[in-house]
Amino acid sequence: MTKQKTYQDRLKNLDPRKAVERGRAYFSEKEYGEKLRTYSSRIGTKIVYYSLLLYYAFKSPDTPKKAKLTIAGALGYLILPVDVIPDFIPVVGFTDDSAVIIYAVYQVISHIDEQVKEQAKARLLKLFNGQVDLEELEDPVQKDE
Repeated sequence: MTKQKTYQDRLKNLDPRKAVERGRAYFSEKEYGEKLRTYSSRIGTKIVYYSLLLYYAFKSPDTPKKAKLTIAGALGYLILPVDVIPDFIPVVGFTDDSAVIIYAVYQVISHIDEQVKEQAKARLLKLFNGQVDLEELEDPVQKDE
């Protein structure tokens, strides 16, 4: 129980902005792809989808450099070999990564357009062998009508 408390304390003290800054140095498209292929089922569909939204926004020529730096940092944090809560820890291992990914999505949300969403959904379906209900996928970019 002590370790569990330690992980909860570490998560409470996580500063997503600083994590993004730290992660920039670790971002690599190749390593990001490998991380997704290896751990997508453990990360979960929602966070994989959000990370893919970031990735395809990063690849878009319409995304400004400042937003790309935020994205690179968040995806770099996801592939960091050592982070606040080690990824191999069952149940809580990707909690800190999830917090950083969600933080980054909301920082760059205005650069996530329909094309980015479609690319992310297509890749998500491929990663999970079509076993994803896209209707149940939570879309962080809800346009008010």
